[in-house]
Amino acid sequence: MSSGVDAMSMLGAVTALRDEVEAAALPLDIPEAVAGRVTRAALLNQLDDYVIPRLRSIDAPLLAVVGGSTGAGKSTLVNSIVDAEVSPSGVLRPTTTTPVLVHNPQDRDWFLGDRILPSLSRVTGARSSEDGVLSLRLVESRSLPPGMALLDAPDIDSVVSANRALASQLLAAADLWLFVTTAARYADAVPWDLLRQASEHGTALAIVLDRVPPEAMTDIRSHLAGMLREQGLSTAPIFGIPEARLTPAGRVPDSDIARLRSWLTALASDARARGVIVRQTLEGALASLDARAASLVAASRAQVAAVESLHAVPSEAYAEAMRQVEHGVTDGTLLRGEVLARWQEYVGTGEFFRQVESTISRVRDRLTAAIKGTVPPAGDLGEALQSGVAALVSAQAHGASASVVRSWRQLPGADPVLAAHPGLAKPAPDLESKIERLVRDWQGELLELVRNEGRDRRTTARIAAYGLNGIGVILMLVVFAHTGGLVGAEVGIAGGTAVLAQKVLEAIFGDQAVREMAAKARRRLLEHVHELFAAEQARYDGVLAPLDVKAAQAQRLAESAAAVKAVR
Repeated sequence: MSSGVDAMSMLGAVTALRDEVEAAALPLDIPEAVAGRVTRAALLNQLDDYVIPRLRSIDAPLLAVVGGSTGAGKSTLVNSIVDAEVSPSGVLRPTTTTPVLVHNPQDRDWFLGDRILPSLSRVTGARSSEDGVLSLRLVESRSLPPGMALLDAPDIDSVVSANRALASQLLAAADLWLFVTTAARYADAVPWDLLRQASEHGTALAIVLDRVPPEAMTDIRSHLAGMLREQGLSTAPIFGIPEARLTPAGRVPDSDIARLRSWLTALASDARARGVIVRQTLEGALASLDARAASLVAASRAQVAAVESLHAVPSEAYAEAMRQVEHGVTDGTLLRGEVLARWQEYVGTGEFFRQVESTISRVRDRLTAAIKGTVPPAGDLGEALQSGVAALVSAQAHGASASVVRSWRQLPGADPVLAAHPGLAKPAPDLESKIERLVRDWQGELLELVRNEGRDRRTTARIAAYGLNGIGVILMLVVFAHTGGLVGAEVGIAGGTAVLAQKVLEAIFGDQAVREMAAKARRRLLEHVHELFAAEQARYDGVLAPLDVKAAQAQRLAESAAAVKAVR
């Protein structure tokens, strides 16, 4: 950072990192996202409020932020330094809700725009309703030399959360922390959390030890110095202000604040000294980017992994449902009970099936003789087959949906998704009507297959003998005619059913045509089911789409942080 070339190179690298940080999304509510969002917000604030503005204007006035705990006397201290009422003070808490930036009139242009703290609007003049935590009040004072500005920040332990957040943001924008504490509270935990942060970030720091009983000044000051050394802050100067009655104007007596005022005046007047502090804090801030960017990278990768795990669940659930449907339409289970009974009614009595095993020719002759009379209607058999197919598909769709919800509840980030989309606990409301339409459409395709195969006059006559719907139903039987899922007496009956249906169709179309028709019909059914399950799966993938985080996000963040480190 010793030359303008270095500063410009660093500015380019830091600006690129800032863009990647802003683009980084952590939408899924997983444990890593909570810390990641805090890190992202803090990183953006520091880059926008301090690092980038300071790199752009390395010679801008030094900004000293006055921060500390509730009731430490920060506003009184600022008023006393400039010997004017520039920041409200009093016993009510919080006294500072709108941060106040005091500067020399010559430095006004440095602060009037959005060079630093761009998220805060500027207000000047008398206090009004425009004041608030989202504004920055600018006050001119000739008591403060050019080259330095004082910013009175809200309490770091304010009861108002917005004030606490703003205090942390302002401290991150400082070239110098002027940390105010008291003899009674200098060992409190909250201030030391921020002091440790200052040590880790290399921030320039000065301590104001306020309201110290004169007789205890040496002991308390020595104890505080030892605590600072333990935290790596031994170079931080300590300014002790004894407990004393304020002046009629509500300020610290000049004799008690003279040392601090002289130190600040000398610092403001010495460009070299200011430069040392600015470089120390800037280099510390740049060095801190590594760990914070790495934390955001880890959070991004956790997002990718979590969303991928959620996507994998419906993918596997509906793939398994598809496998079960494929198994169900090829293992003979669709020829159970009701279908077999309707088939009996269609071709004859139980005695007819018992004769199947004797000779196929006798069976075919018996069937031919039967249909020369009145052919029994195929409607009941067709309805039984359709119901069986629909029940199989519906059961697997419901099972897949339940499996997704059950598995999701065991994965991080899924509960808020399910709470926001309660309908995912079940299949789509119109699932059953879609299944009915699917089966009807498939049956229509079977009849079209039969028509296409029976175009010649001879075949058309044979089809007419059975009826187009009857042939379509027999083709459905052949599609499902495997006996792997049946037991006991059903195996023999279904086996006879399969052989009989196969032979009837072969007598009409020929064996090769029957095999091709059955294979095509089975394939089309599975394609329809696959499309249905894909639509069901898309309901789950759809709610995850806004939560998708690309793996490239983490890679770009890591590369941008590495580029900053390389320039540094």
